[in-house]
Amino acid sequence: MGVGQRDKVKMYQYKKEVGMSYAEAVARAREELQKEGFGVLTEIDVKATLKKKLDVDFDDYIILGACNPPMAHKALQAEQDLGLMLPCNMIVYAKKGKTFVAAIKPTMQMEKIRNPKLNGIAVQVEEKLKRVVDSI
Repeated sequence: MGVGQRDKVKMYQYKKEVGMSYAEAVARAREELQKEGFGVLTEIDVKATLKKKLDVDFDDYIILGACNPPMAHKALQAEQDLGLMLPCNMIVYAKKGKTFVAAIKPTMQMEKIRNPKLNGIAVQVEEKLKRVVDSI
């Protein structure tokens, strides 16, 4: 895969390395999501799941399914089937002694749907998620 292709693939996320432990980053992610009006609806401990289901070792890795109810309500009014793309996922993981946090970019997700009513909502949600990542 060429550099340009790799850049396009990475555009679906907003990510950064954080100078704290995995556990600290997970706790901060929850706090910062709450400050921006998100609740965590789903939580997947990828490391534990892969160990249990496949008996393989994996780095610390969690997927937090976050939802901002007012924004979700607006989006679902504009596009009934949008629930297929909800909630907004945020990940925290450790790799080679470093901790990373990332959030999905809703603007990229909404491009797939091509409903102009969703554009402004996606921008607002993305701004909130970027603030969460930047605050960790």
